[in-house]
Amino acid sequence: MNVNIGIIGGGLMGREITSAFARWCALVDMPVTPVLKAVADLNPEVLEWFEKIPSVTQRVSDYRELLANDEIEVVYVAVPHHLHKEIYLDVLKAGKDLFAEKPFGIDLKAAETICEVIGETGRFVRCSSEMPFLPGGQRAFEVARSGKLGRVLEVVSGFHHASDLDPTKAANWKRISATCGEGGVLNDLGMHACHLPLRLGWAPKRVFAQLQKGYPERPDGRGGKVDCDTWDNALVHGWSEIDGAEVPVRLEMKRLQPGATNTWFIEIRGTEGGVRYSTADTKGLWLFEREKEQFWKRSELGFETAFKTVTGGIFEVGFADVIQQMWASFLLEREGLLDGRFGCATPDEALESHRIFAAALASHENSEVVEL
Repeated sequence: MNVNIGIIGGGLMGREITSAFARWCALVDMPVTPVLKAVADLNPEVLEWFEKIPSVTQRVSDYRELLANDEIEVVYVAVPHHLHKEIYLDVLKAGKDLFAEKPFGIDLKAAETICEVIGETGRFVRCSSEMPFLPGGQRAFEVARSGKLGRVLEVVSGFHHASDLDPTKAANWKRISATCGEGGVLNDLGMHACHLPLRLGWAPKRVFAQLQKGYPERPDGRGGKVDCDTWDNALVHGWSEIDGAEVPVRLEMKRLQPGATNTWFIEIRGTEGGVRYSTADTKGLWLFEREKEQFWKRSELGFETAFKTVTGGIFEVGFADVIQQMWASFLLEREGLLDGRFGCATPDEALESHRIFAAALASHENSEVVEL
């Protein structure tokens, strides 16, 4: 079964998605095949890159032309945050299913509007969040819901990188609140930190946040300077109800973390067991056991993905692989064929993440705990 795909925003992630489709044959017993048919982007050089993709028959600068294409069934949108609401609503009203990029709108109000229109149109919609599809993320999720941890004592989930430590790095739209949103790093990286805790039902009931800004200005790439006003680091200290008890759940999102290169991590500690995983040690899964002696033990993971591939189990999983896994999950769930396997972030989870971000902003502004 083929599903015709259109991409709005053919930049970094648009090309990454395209490469995942190009090696779809790596998936085993996959009854759904994506076929990229159309791309919309304002940059002619970006559109030129897609000339090498034989299945692409439409390359346009106006995304409305793509939406008018009756062949297109699903649209993936990767554009700056301030454009999310308008384009997502146009996709839905055009009768297309939507794979939306995080954060699902520039702010909570935009996310609420998007979710309302999803309900009105009945379209199938999911939000991009690929990191939990790593073998370590899947194992952490299974351990967490196994009941073997005993009483959960603490949860830490986050995403760090360090590229903004360089003051000579030119500013882009993610460094400006008007285009990235007031949330800044919360919008940029927040879904990565929220996805697994929300899927486990561990949404914070109240939060206290500490936000931090980096350089107030950066080069504009044209010989001048531009003001940068977004939050670059965020610590969100939350309290969640887990099995009837209040548990600290900390979410960390940082663009200024010395030494980190797109590091996603989760750690869950309980009275009887624990699990921790970080992409800083991509193959390493750490499990805690409490016996007469207490210890953490490391297991080295291979190619253990939710959706089987031709790749040998002794090999390592990479970013391109989990992008493909995420799309396999999206397309199978859209056809009702997910069969209990891990699903992509839902509109409700994306909306809940925005509620957390809004509460974090209010908490930092007033130096107080905010109820959700």
